[in-house]
Amino acid sequence: MQKLLASKSAVPLLITIGFFVLWELVCVVFRVDRFILPRPTDVALSLVNNFSVILMNSLQTFYTTLAGFAVAVAVGMVLGMLVGASPAVYRGLYPIMVGLNSVPKVAIVPILVIWFGIGTVPAILTAFSIAFFPIMVNVATGLATIEPELQDVLRSLGARKWQILRKVGLPRAMPYFFASMKVAITLAFIGSVVAETVASDLGIGYLMMSASARFDVPLVFAGLVVIALMGVAMYEVFAFIERRVTFWATRSAEAAY
Repeated sequence: MQKLLASKSAVPLLITIGFFVLWELVCVVFRVDRFILPRPTDVALSLVNNFSVILMNSLQTFYTTLAGFAVAVAVGMVLGMLVGASPAVYRGLYPIMVGLNSVPKVAIVPILVIWFGIGTVPAILTAFSIAFFPIMVNVATGLATIEPELQDVLRSLGARKWQILRKVGLPRAMPYFFASMKVAITLAFIGSVVAETVASDLGIGYLMMSASARFDVPLVFAGLVVIALMGVAMYEVFAFIERRVTFWATRSAEAAY
């Protein structure tokens, strides 16, 4: 089992290394100007030379992302329970949520700036607005998958609707919930960076815009690498929690390891 896990972790690492080696070779062989596409070595050098600045801005982005994501989890869970448990709420609320989610988030950032000013709040709200919808949909889907026959049996045994929701519906929705969290956290990073590029004086998005204005392309790519690393790290954190909490919903025995 340990050899299997080692091989599974080695394959993504080897592919990632191969990707960066190929990137470096393409830039060298075709003599691509660093202004167009910097080499991975240039990006790594920029990360080292601007470490303190990148760290400060990445912590700001990480904070706004987690704050927006936390609000998205709370709101998405509540709305998902309401939508999934009540057909009337579904018919009344779901179309509005779909419409709001269809609005490009970059279009709402100027409105948030008018309301709250430039800074952290628009980034948090943008991260929330882009992350809550997957959570709401997946929780509602999990609750909606309760078989009518099972509900009839539980009602015949004296269970009330909220008891069925709490003891059967919520556990049934947990795999959907954790799956949506892995998607939502990556979307939350996108929302934070979009807001920071438009209306912020701190964060990775702001750093990338400042670097692009100075034509410092390696620093722009360094910001992209940092965002990617944070996204992968948080995805793996929630994937680990998912394997530990909802292992019973997975057929494969390897998911528990």
